[in-house]
Amino acid sequence: MEACKIKNRTFLQIQNQVAKQENIFSSYLRKPNLYDEVYSSGEASNPIYKKLLDLYGQYTVADFVNLNNKAKSSFFNQGITFQVYGEKDTKEKIFPFDLFPRIIDHDDWQIIESGSIQRAKALNLFLWDVYHDKKIIKDKVVPLDLISTSANYLDQMIGVDPPNKIYNHISGTDIIRHSDGNFYVLEDNIRCPSGVSYVVCNRTALKRALFGVFNHYQAHTVTNYAENLLETLESVKPQGVDSPTCVVITPGMYNSAYYEHSYLAKAMGIELVEGRDLFVENDFVYMKTINGPLKVDVIYRRIDDLFIDPLEFKPDSSLGVPGLFAAYRKGNVCLANAPGTGVADDKAIYTYMPHIIKYYLNEEPILSNVHTYHCSRPDELKYVLENVDKLVIKPVDEAGGYGISIGNKLTKAEIEKVQKQVKESPRKYIAQPILSLSVHPTYIDDKNSFEQRHIDLRTFTLLGKNKEFVLKGGLTRVALQEGNLVVNSSQGGGSKDTWVLKK
Repeated sequence: MEACKIKNRTFLQIQNQVAKQENIFSSYLRKPNLYDEVYSSGEASNPIYKKLLDLYGQYTVADFVNLNNKAKSSFFNQGITFQVYGEKDTKEKIFPFDLFPRIIDHDDWQIIESGSIQRAKALNLFLWDVYHDKKIIKDKVVPLDLISTSANYLDQMIGVDPPNKIYNHISGTDIIRHSDGNFYVLEDNIRCPSGVSYVVCNRTALKRALFGVFNHYQAHTVTNYAENLLETLESVKPQGVDSPTCVVITPGMYNSAYYEHSYLAKAMGIELVEGRDLFVENDFVYMKTINGPLKVDVIYRRIDDLFIDPLEFKPDSSLGVPGLFAAYRKGNVCLANAPGTGVADDKAIYTYMPHIIKYYLNEEPILSNVHTYHCSRPDELKYVLENVDKLVIKPVDEAGGYGISIGNKLTKAEIEKVQKQVKESPRKYIAQPILSLSVHPTYIDDKNSFEQRHIDLRTFTLLGKNKEFVLKGGLTRVALQEGNLVVNSSQGGGSKDTWVLKK
Protein backbone atom coordinates (compact mmCIF):
# COMPACT_ATOMS: atom_id res chain seq x y z
CA MET A 1 0.00 0.00 0.00
CA GLU A 2 2.83 2.39 0.93
CA ALA A 3 4.63 1.47 -2.29
CA CYS A 4 1.47 2.36 -4.23
CA LYS A 5 1.34 5.80 -2.54
CA ILE A 6 4.99 6.43 -3.40
CA LYS A 7 4.31 5.44 -7.02
CA ASN A 8 1.31 7.80 -7.16
CA ARG A 9 3.36 10.66 -5.72
CA THR A 10 6.12 10.02 -8.23
CA PHE A 11 3.57 9.99 -11.07
CA LEU A 12 2.04 13.30 -9.87
CA GLN A 13 5.50 14.89 -9.62
CA ILE A 14 6.29 13.84 -13.18
CA GLN A 15 2.91 15.14 -14.35
CA ASN A 16 3.56 18.50 -12.70
CA GLN A 17 7.02 18.73 -14.24
CA VAL A 18 5.59 18.05 -17.71
CA ALA A 19 2.82 20.61 -17.16
CA LYS A 20 5.38 23.24 -16.16
CA GLN A 21 7.42 22.54 -19.29
CA GLU A 22 4.30 22.97 -21.43
CA ASN A 23 3.82 26.66 -20.79
CA ILE A 24 1.19 28.68 -22.57
CA PHE A 25 3.44 29.60 -25.50
CA SER A 26 4.75 26.09 -26.16
CA SER A 27 2.50 25.58 -29.16
CA TYR A 28 2.56 29.16 -30.49
CA LEU A 29 3.06 29.01 -34.25
CA ARG A 30 4.76 32.02 -35.86
CA LYS A 31 3.97 32.46 -39.53
CA PRO A 32 6.88 34.26 -41.25
CA ASN A 33 4.65 36.07 -43.76
CA LEU A 34 2.80 37.98 -40.98
CA TYR A 35 4.08 40.99 -39.04
CA ASP A 36 4.04 39.73 -35.45
CA GLU A 37 4.33 42.63 -32.98
CA VAL A 38 5.71 40.35 -30.27
CA TYR A 39 7.98 38.15 -32.35
CA SER A 40 8.82 40.97 -34.73
CA SER A 41 12.05 39.59 -36.22
CA GLY A 42 11.88 35.86 -36.77
CA GLU A 43 12.54 33.85 -33.62
CA ALA A 44 13.75 36.83 -31.58
CA SER A 45 11.01 38.59 -29.66
CA ASN A 46 10.44 42.34 -29.62
CA PRO A 47 12.62 43.59 -26.70
CA ILE A 48 9.74 45.39 -24.95
CA TYR A 49 7.93 42.05 -24.61
CA LYS A 50 10.86 40.04 -23.22
CA LYS A 51 9.97 40.52 -19.55
CA LEU A 52 6.28 39.90 -20.28
CA LEU A 53 7.03 36.64 -22.07
CA ASP A 54 9.21 35.50 -19.18
CA LEU A 55 6.42 36.25 -16.69
CA TYR A 56 3.68 34.60 -18.75
CA GLY A 57 5.97 31.66 -19.45
CA GLN A 58 5.70 30.71 -15.78
CA TYR A 59 2.05 29.78 -16.29
CA THR A 60 0.94 26.36 -17.45
CA VAL A 61 -1.98 25.90 -19.80
CA ALA A 62 -4.13 24.86 -16.82
CA ASP A 63 -3.11 27.99 -14.90
CA PHE A 64 -4.08 30.21 -17.77
CA VAL A 65 -7.43 28.52 -18.33
CA ASN A 66 -8.23 29.27 -14.70
CA LEU A 67 -7.10 32.93 -15.00
CA ASN A 68 -9.08 33.36 -18.21
CA ASN A 69 -12.24 32.04 -16.56
CA LYS A 70 -11.74 34.46 -13.67
CA ALA A 71 -11.45 37.36 -16.12
CA LYS A 72 -14.69 36.27 -17.81
CA SER A 73 -16.42 36.15 -14.44
CA SER A 74 -15.13 39.65 -13.68
CA PHE A 75 -16.63 40.96 -16.93
CA PHE A 76 -19.90 39.17 -16.31
CA ASN A 77 -20.20 40.45 -12.73
CA GLN A 78 -19.52 44.02 -13.86
CA GLY A 79 -22.12 43.72 -16.61
CA ILE A 80 -19.55 44.35 -19.35
CA THR A 81 -21.63 43.18 -22.26
CA PHE A 82 -22.75 44.18 -25.74
CA GLN A 83 -25.59 43.38 -28.11
CA VAL A 84 -25.26 43.07 -31.88
CA TYR A 85 -27.95 44.69 -34.00
CA GLY A 86 -29.76 42.35 -36.36
CA GLU A 87 -29.62 39.30 -34.16
CA LYS A 88 -32.95 37.68 -33.31
CA ASP A 89 -31.68 36.72 -29.89
CA THR A 90 -31.47 39.82 -27.69
CA LYS A 91 -29.42 38.09 -25.01
CA GLU A 92 -26.44 40.19 -23.94
CA LYS A 93 -22.97 38.76 -24.48
CA ILE A 94 -19.78 39.14 -22.48
CA PHE A 95 -17.31 41.28 -24.40
CA PRO A 96 -14.43 38.97 -25.46
CA PHE A 97 -11.20 39.96 -23.72
CA ASP A 98 -7.69 38.57 -24.11
CA LEU A 99 -5.39 38.53 -21.08
CA PHE A 100 -2.16 38.99 -23.05
CA PRO A 101 -1.71 42.77 -23.46
CA ARG A 102 -0.42 44.78 -26.38
CA ILE A 103 2.53 47.09 -25.60
CA ILE A 104 3.26 50.32 -27.46
CA ASP A 105 6.53 52.10 -26.72
CA HIS A 106 6.83 55.82 -26.10
CA ASP A 107 8.20 56.76 -29.54
CA ASP A 108 5.51 54.87 -31.46
CA TRP A 109 2.83 56.39 -29.26
CA GLN A 110 4.07 59.92 -29.97
CA ILE A 111 3.38 59.30 -33.67
CA ILE A 112 -0.06 57.83 -32.97
CA GLU A 113 -1.06 60.56 -30.53
CA SER A 114 0.10 63.54 -32.60
CA GLY A 115 -1.43 62.02 -35.74
CA SER A 116 -4.78 61.49 -34.01
CA ILE A 117 -4.89 65.10 -32.76
CA GLN A 118 -3.92 66.42 -36.19
CA ARG A 119 -6.77 64.56 -37.87
CA ALA A 120 -9.33 65.59 -35.24
CA LYS A 121 -8.39 69.27 -35.59
CA ALA A 122 -8.44 69.16 -39.39
CA LEU A 123 -11.83 67.43 -39.44
CA ASN A 124 -13.26 70.02 -37.06
CA LEU A 125 -12.11 72.85 -39.35
CA PHE A 126 -13.50 70.98 -42.34
CA LEU A 127 -16.91 70.66 -40.66
CA TRP A 128 -17.05 74.35 -39.82
CA ASP A 129 -16.17 75.19 -43.41
CA VAL A 130 -18.68 72.88 -45.15
CA TYR A 131 -21.51 74.22 -43.00
CA HIS A 132 -20.43 77.87 -43.42
CA ASP A 133 -18.16 79.37 -46.11
CA LYS A 134 -17.45 76.18 -48.12
CA LYS A 135 -14.01 77.48 -49.08
CA ILE A 136 -12.59 73.99 -49.57
CA ILE A 137 -15.30 73.36 -52.15
CA LYS A 138 -14.85 76.72 -53.88
CA ASP A 139 -11.12 76.04 -54.09
CA LYS A 140 -11.91 72.68 -55.72
CA VAL A 141 -10.04 70.65 -53.10
CA VAL A 142 -13.10 68.54 -52.25
CA PRO A 143 -15.88 68.24 -54.87
CA LEU A 144 -19.31 69.67 -54.07
CA ASP A 145 -21.19 66.55 -55.15
CA LEU A 146 -19.29 64.48 -52.59
CA ILE A 147 -20.64 66.70 -49.82
CA SER A 148 -24.15 67.20 -51.17
CA THR A 149 -24.69 63.48 -51.78
CA SER A 150 -23.44 62.36 -48.37
CA ALA A 151 -26.20 60.68 -46.38
CA ASN A 152 -24.80 62.31 -43.24
CA TYR A 153 -24.74 65.92 -44.45
CA LEU A 154 -27.49 67.86 -42.67
CA ASP A 155 -28.94 70.93 -44.38
CA GLN A 156 -30.32 71.92 -40.98
CA MET A 157 -26.75 72.52 -39.75
CA ILE A 158 -25.91 75.13 -42.41
CA GLY A 159 -24.99 78.36 -40.62
CA VAL A 160 -25.38 76.87 -37.14
CA ASP A 161 -22.54 77.88 -34.79
CA PRO A 162 -21.73 75.16 -32.23
CA PRO A 163 -20.38 76.47 -28.91
CA ASN A 164 -16.66 77.31 -29.32
CA LYS A 165 -16.86 76.17 -32.97
CA ILE A 166 -16.30 72.54 -31.99
CA TYR A 167 -18.11 69.74 -33.81
CA ASN A 168 -16.17 66.56 -33.02
CA HIS A 169 -15.63 66.72 -29.27
CA ILE A 170 -14.96 62.96 -29.30
CA SER A 171 -13.14 61.29 -32.21
CA GLY A 172 -12.23 57.66 -32.74
CA THR A 173 -9.38 56.96 -35.17
CA ASP A 174 -8.92 53.38 -36.38
CA ILE A 175 -5.23 52.63 -36.94
CA ILE A 176 -3.44 49.55 -38.20
CA ARG A 177 0.19 48.52 -38.31
CA HIS A 178 1.12 47.14 -41.70
CA SER A 179 3.72 44.49 -42.50
CA ASP A 180 6.15 47.34 -43.31
CA GLY A 181 6.04 48.29 -39.62
CA ASN A 182 4.36 51.66 -40.23
CA PHE A 183 1.03 52.91 -38.87
CA TYR A 184 -1.87 53.74 -41.21
CA VAL A 185 -5.35 55.12 -40.60
CA LEU A 186 -8.15 52.88 -41.80
CA GLU A 187 -10.96 55.32 -41.03
CA ASP A 188 -12.11 58.20 -38.85
CA ASN A 189 -15.16 57.92 -36.57
CA ILE A 190 -16.71 61.14 -35.33
CA ARG A 191 -20.41 60.44 -35.08
CA CYS A 192 -20.67 58.37 -31.90
CA PRO A 193 -17.36 56.50 -31.58
CA SER A 194 -17.74 53.71 -29.02
CA GLY A 195 -15.50 51.29 -27.16
CA VAL A 196 -13.70 53.50 -24.64
CA SER A 197 -15.40 51.85 -21.65
CA TYR A 198 -13.83 48.55 -22.67
CA VAL A 199 -10.39 50.18 -22.54
CA VAL A 200 -10.82 50.93 -18.85
CA CYS A 201 -12.50 47.61 -18.06
CA ASN A 202 -9.77 45.64 -19.86
CA ARG A 203 -7.18 47.29 -17.65
CA THR A 204 -9.18 46.57 -14.49
CA ALA A 205 -9.70 42.91 -15.40
CA LEU A 206 -6.06 42.36 -16.30
CA LYS A 207 -4.77 43.97 -13.11
CA ARG A 208 -7.14 41.85 -11.03
CA ALA A 209 -6.05 38.62 -12.72
CA LEU A 210 -2.33 39.37 -13.16
CA PHE A 211 -1.45 42.25 -10.84
CA GLY A 212 2.13 41.07 -10.38
CA VAL A 213 2.69 41.08 -14.13
CA PHE A 214 1.35 44.60 -14.67
CA ASN A 215 3.62 46.03 -11.97
CA HIS A 216 6.75 45.10 -13.94
CA TYR A 217 5.98 47.79 -16.51
CA GLN A 218 5.57 51.57 -16.26
CA ALA A 219 2.41 52.08 -18.33
CA HIS A 220 0.26 55.18 -18.54
CA THR A 221 -3.11 55.08 -16.80
CA VAL A 222 -6.35 54.79 -18.77
CA THR A 223 -8.66 55.53 -15.85
CA ASN A 224 -8.40 59.30 -16.39
CA TYR A 225 -10.62 59.30 -19.48
CA ALA A 226 -13.88 60.13 -17.70
CA GLU A 227 -12.46 63.16 -15.91
CA ASN A 228 -11.01 64.47 -19.18
CA LEU A 229 -14.29 63.83 -20.99
CA LEU A 230 -16.19 65.77 -18.32
CA GLU A 231 -13.69 68.64 -18.54
CA THR A 232 -14.16 68.66 -22.32
CA LEU A 233 -17.95 68.76 -22.03
CA GLU A 234 -17.88 71.51 -19.40
CA SER A 235 -15.46 73.57 -21.51
CA VAL A 236 -18.00 73.86 -24.35
CA LYS A 237 -20.85 75.14 -22.19
CA PRO A 238 -23.17 77.75 -23.73
CA GLN A 239 -22.37 81.43 -23.21
CA GLY A 240 -23.49 82.88 -19.90
CA VAL A 241 -23.38 79.55 -18.05
CA ASP A 242 -20.99 79.37 -15.10
CA SER A 243 -21.52 75.85 -13.76
CA PRO A 244 -22.94 73.66 -16.53
CA THR A 245 -25.22 70.68 -16.00
CA CYS A 246 -24.10 67.84 -18.27
CA VAL A 247 -25.94 64.61 -19.09
CA VAL A 248 -25.46 61.53 -21.26
CA ILE A 249 -28.44 60.69 -23.46
CA THR A 250 -28.93 57.07 -24.51
CA PRO A 251 -31.44 55.29 -26.76
CA GLY A 252 -32.00 52.89 -23.87
CA MET A 253 -30.97 49.56 -22.44
CA TYR A 254 -31.41 47.63 -25.68
CA ASN A 255 -28.78 49.64 -27.51
CA SER A 256 -25.62 47.66 -28.30
CA ALA A 257 -23.43 50.16 -26.43
CA TYR A 258 -25.72 50.73 -23.43
CA TYR A 259 -23.10 49.43 -21.01
CA GLU A 260 -20.74 52.16 -22.20
CA HIS A 261 -23.39 54.87 -21.88
CA SER A 262 -24.14 53.93 -18.30
CA TYR A 263 -20.47 53.42 -17.43
CA LEU A 264 -19.41 56.86 -18.69
CA ALA A 265 -22.29 58.65 -16.98
CA LYS A 266 -21.45 56.98 -13.68
CA ALA A 267 -17.71 57.59 -14.07
CA MET A 268 -18.30 61.30 -14.79
CA GLY A 269 -20.83 61.59 -11.96
CA ILE A 270 -23.58 62.91 -14.24
CA GLU A 271 -27.07 61.70 -15.10
CA LEU A 272 -27.81 59.08 -17.75
CA VAL A 273 -31.07 60.05 -19.42
CA GLU A 274 -33.40 58.97 -22.18
CA GLY A 275 -35.39 61.32 -24.40
CA ARG A 276 -38.46 61.02 -22.16
CA ASP A 277 -36.46 62.43 -19.23
CA LEU A 278 -35.92 65.78 -20.98
CA PHE A 279 -38.20 68.49 -22.31
CA VAL A 280 -37.79 71.86 -24.01
CA GLU A 281 -39.45 75.08 -22.89
CA ASN A 282 -38.78 78.52 -24.38
CA ASP A 283 -35.85 76.99 -26.31
CA PHE A 284 -34.09 75.77 -23.18
CA VAL A 285 -33.65 72.11 -22.26
CA TYR A 286 -34.75 70.78 -18.88
CA MET A 287 -34.41 67.47 -17.08
CA LYS A 288 -37.26 66.10 -15.03
CA THR A 289 -36.24 65.49 -11.42
CA ILE A 290 -38.07 64.77 -8.17
CA ASN A 291 -37.25 68.34 -7.16
CA GLY A 292 -38.67 69.86 -10.32
CA PRO A 293 -37.13 70.84 -13.71
CA LEU A 294 -33.35 71.29 -13.90
CA LYS A 295 -31.83 73.17 -16.85
CA VAL A 296 -29.43 71.08 -18.95
CA ASP A 297 -26.50 72.83 -20.67
CA VAL A 298 -24.42 70.09 -22.31
CA ILE A 299 -25.65 66.78 -23.72
CA TYR A 300 -23.23 64.00 -24.60
CA ARG A 301 -25.45 62.26 -27.08
CA ARG A 302 -25.31 58.60 -28.02
CA ILE A 303 -28.36 58.89 -30.28
CA ASP A 304 -27.98 59.18 -34.06
CA ASP A 305 -28.69 62.52 -35.75
CA LEU A 306 -32.07 61.68 -37.27
CA PHE A 307 -33.52 60.51 -33.95
CA ILE A 308 -32.58 63.44 -31.69
CA ASP A 309 -35.61 65.64 -32.42
CA PRO A 310 -38.88 64.45 -34.00
CA LEU A 311 -39.86 68.03 -34.81
CA GLU A 312 -36.79 68.51 -37.02
CA PHE A 313 -35.81 65.07 -38.29
CA LYS A 314 -37.65 61.72 -38.10
CA PRO A 315 -41.17 62.58 -36.92
CA ASP A 316 -41.77 59.07 -35.58
CA SER A 317 -38.68 59.04 -33.36
CA SER A 318 -39.48 58.24 -29.74
CA LEU A 319 -35.82 58.44 -28.70
CA GLY A 320 -35.23 62.17 -28.97
CA VAL A 321 -36.55 65.37 -27.45
CA PRO A 322 -39.08 67.58 -29.29
CA GLY A 323 -37.60 71.06 -29.75
CA LEU A 324 -34.01 70.01 -28.89
CA PHE A 325 -32.56 71.13 -32.21
CA ALA A 326 -34.18 74.57 -31.95
CA ALA A 327 -32.57 75.01 -28.50
CA TYR A 328 -29.25 73.90 -29.96
CA ARG A 329 -29.52 76.23 -32.95
CA LYS A 330 -30.08 79.18 -30.57
CA GLY A 331 -26.97 78.28 -28.58
CA ASN A 332 -28.84 77.38 -25.40
CA VAL A 333 -27.49 73.83 -25.20
CA CYS A 334 -24.38 72.11 -26.54
CA LEU A 335 -24.62 68.71 -28.24
CA ALA A 336 -21.52 66.55 -28.29
CA ASN A 337 -20.82 65.47 -30.91
CA ALA A 338 -22.57 68.08 -33.05
CA PRO A 339 -25.27 66.91 -35.46
CA GLY A 340 -24.00 66.52 -39.01
CA THR A 341 -20.48 65.40 -38.10
CA GLY A 342 -21.08 62.18 -40.04
CA VAL A 343 -20.30 63.94 -43.32
CA ALA A 344 -16.65 64.04 -42.22
CA ASP A 345 -16.37 60.35 -41.39
CA ASP A 346 -17.99 59.39 -44.67
CA LYS A 347 -15.40 56.99 -46.10
CA ALA A 348 -15.46 58.88 -49.39
CA ILE A 349 -14.29 62.02 -47.54
CA TYR A 350 -11.55 59.90 -45.96
CA THR A 351 -9.91 59.67 -49.39
CA TYR A 352 -9.35 63.45 -49.23
CA MET A 353 -7.90 63.55 -45.71
CA PRO A 354 -4.30 64.29 -46.80
CA HIS A 355 -5.63 67.28 -48.78
CA ILE A 356 -7.89 68.37 -45.90
CA ILE A 357 -4.98 68.35 -43.44
CA LYS A 358 -2.78 70.31 -45.83
CA TYR A 359 -5.56 72.80 -46.66
CA TYR A 360 -6.53 73.73 -43.09
CA LEU A 361 -3.34 73.12 -41.11
CA ASN A 362 -0.67 73.55 -43.81
CA GLU A 363 0.95 70.34 -42.54
CA GLU A 364 1.78 66.98 -44.02
CA PRO A 365 -0.20 64.08 -42.52
CA ILE A 366 1.56 62.46 -39.59
CA LEU A 367 -0.40 59.25 -40.12
CA SER A 368 -0.85 58.08 -43.69
CA ASN A 369 -4.11 56.90 -45.22
CA VAL A 370 -4.45 53.44 -46.67
CA HIS A 371 -4.55 53.80 -50.45
CA THR A 372 -8.25 54.07 -51.30
CA TYR A 373 -10.28 53.87 -54.50
CA HIS A 374 -13.52 55.81 -54.59
CA CYS A 375 -15.99 54.17 -56.90
CA SER A 376 -17.65 57.44 -57.97
CA ARG A 377 -14.53 58.14 -60.06
CA PRO A 378 -14.97 56.30 -63.40
CA ASP A 379 -11.35 55.15 -63.77
CA GLU A 380 -11.21 53.90 -60.19
CA LEU A 381 -14.60 52.22 -60.52
CA LYS A 382 -13.30 50.30 -63.55
CA TYR A 383 -10.26 49.12 -61.59
CA VAL A 384 -12.38 48.06 -58.61
CA LEU A 385 -14.84 46.08 -60.72
CA GLU A 386 -11.98 44.24 -62.42
CA ASN A 387 -10.12 43.50 -59.18
CA VAL A 388 -12.74 42.77 -56.51
CA ASP A 389 -10.84 39.61 -55.54
CA LYS A 390 -7.81 41.71 -54.51
CA LEU A 391 -9.67 44.41 -52.58
CA VAL A 392 -11.71 45.17 -49.49
CA ILE A 393 -15.00 46.80 -50.52
CA LYS A 394 -16.65 49.08 -47.92
CA PRO A 395 -19.89 51.09 -47.90
CA VAL A 396 -19.07 54.73 -47.15
CA ASP A 397 -21.76 55.27 -44.52
CA GLU A 398 -21.70 52.09 -42.44
CA ALA A 399 -19.93 51.44 -39.15
CA GLY A 400 -19.20 48.43 -36.96
CA GLY A 401 -17.77 46.35 -39.81
CA TYR A 402 -21.15 45.96 -41.47
CA GLY A 403 -21.34 45.60 -45.25
CA ILE A 404 -17.61 44.92 -45.74
CA SER A 405 -16.57 42.44 -48.45
CA ILE A 406 -13.05 40.99 -48.41
CA GLY A 407 -12.38 39.97 -51.99
CA ASN A 408 -10.11 36.98 -51.51
CA LYS A 409 -12.69 35.38 -49.21
CA LEU A 410 -15.54 35.61 -51.73
CA THR A 411 -16.87 32.95 -54.08
CA LYS A 412 -17.33 33.73 -57.76
CA ALA A 413 -21.07 34.28 -57.20
CA GLU A 414 -20.37 36.61 -54.25
CA ILE A 415 -17.89 38.62 -56.34
CA GLU A 416 -20.53 39.04 -59.04
CA LYS A 417 -23.02 40.21 -56.41
CA VAL A 418 -20.56 42.82 -55.10
CA GLN A 419 -19.83 44.01 -58.64
CA LYS A 420 -23.56 44.47 -59.23
CA GLN A 421 -24.02 46.44 -55.98
CA VAL A 422 -21.07 48.72 -56.72
CA LYS A 423 -22.20 49.34 -60.31
CA GLU A 424 -25.69 50.31 -59.15
CA SER A 425 -24.48 52.75 -56.44
CA PRO A 426 -20.83 53.70 -57.05
CA ARG A 427 -21.04 56.73 -54.71
CA LYS A 428 -21.80 54.38 -51.85
CA TYR A 429 -18.56 52.36 -52.01
CA ILE A 430 -14.82 52.66 -51.60
CA ALA A 431 -12.19 49.96 -51.99
CA GLN A 432 -8.82 49.39 -50.36
CA PRO A 433 -6.05 46.85 -50.91
CA ILE A 434 -6.21 43.78 -48.68
CA LEU A 435 -3.59 44.78 -46.14
CA SER A 436 -1.67 42.48 -43.87
CA LEU A 437 -2.64 43.84 -40.46
CA SER A 438 -0.11 43.10 -37.76
CA VAL A 439 -0.79 40.07 -35.57
CA HIS A 440 -0.47 39.46 -31.85
CA PRO A 441 -0.45 36.35 -29.63
CA THR A 442 -4.07 35.82 -28.57
CA TYR A 443 -5.55 33.18 -26.29
CA ILE A 444 -8.11 31.05 -28.11
CA ASP A 445 -10.64 29.57 -25.69
CA ASP A 446 -11.68 26.46 -27.54
CA LYS A 447 -8.07 25.47 -28.23
CA ASN A 448 -6.55 26.42 -24.85
CA SER A 449 -3.57 27.88 -26.66
CA PHE A 450 -2.14 31.11 -28.05
CA GLU A 451 -2.32 31.81 -31.77
CA GLN A 452 -1.60 34.73 -34.07
CA ARG A 453 -4.60 36.99 -34.64
CA HIS A 454 -4.92 40.28 -36.56
CA ILE A 455 -5.34 43.47 -34.53
CA ASP A 456 -5.98 47.18 -34.95
CA LEU A 457 -6.16 50.17 -32.59
CA ARG A 458 -8.91 52.73 -31.96
CA THR A 459 -7.63 55.91 -30.35
CA PHE A 460 -9.95 58.32 -28.52
CA THR A 461 -9.29 62.03 -28.98
CA LEU A 462 -11.09 64.83 -27.11
CA LEU A 463 -11.37 68.42 -28.35
CA GLY A 464 -12.71 71.14 -26.08
CA LYS A 465 -12.14 74.83 -25.49
CA ASN A 466 -8.35 75.10 -25.10
CA LYS A 467 -8.22 71.34 -24.57
CA GLU A 468 -6.75 68.43 -26.54
CA PHE A 469 -6.47 64.96 -25.05
CA VAL A 470 -5.76 61.48 -26.40
CA LEU A 471 -6.31 58.52 -24.09
CA LYS A 472 -2.92 56.86 -23.69
CA GLY A 473 -3.88 53.33 -24.57
CA GLY A 474 -6.87 53.16 -26.84
CA LEU A 475 -8.76 50.01 -27.73
CA THR A 476 -6.80 47.19 -29.35
CA ARG A 477 -9.37 45.10 -31.18
CA VAL A 478 -8.74 41.49 -32.17
CA ALA A 479 -10.20 39.42 -34.98
CA LEU A 480 -10.72 36.17 -33.08
CA GLN A 481 -11.30 33.98 -36.12
CA GLU A 482 -8.10 32.76 -37.77
CA GLY A 483 -7.21 34.80 -40.84
CA ASN A 484 -10.08 37.25 -40.34
CA LEU A 485 -9.27 40.94 -40.91
CA VAL A 486 -12.51 42.40 -39.47
CA VAL A 487 -11.93 43.20 -35.81
CA ASN A 488 -15.26 44.80 -34.80
CA SER A 489 -17.08 43.28 -31.83
CA SER A 490 -20.26 43.26 -33.93
CA GLN A 491 -18.45 40.87 -36.26
CA GLY A 492 -17.18 38.53 -33.54
CA GLY A 493 -14.03 40.42 -32.54
CA GLY A 494 -12.58 40.90 -29.07
CA SER A 495 -10.07 43.21 -27.42
CA LYS A 496 -6.83 43.47 -25.45
CA ASP A 497 -5.50 45.80 -22.81
CA THR A 498 -3.12 48.30 -24.42
CA TRP A 499 -0.06 49.45 -22.45
CA VAL A 500 1.55 52.71 -23.55
CA LEU A 501 4.97 52.85 -21.90
CA LYS A 502 6.24 55.92 -20.13
CA LYS A 503 9.53 57.33 -21.38
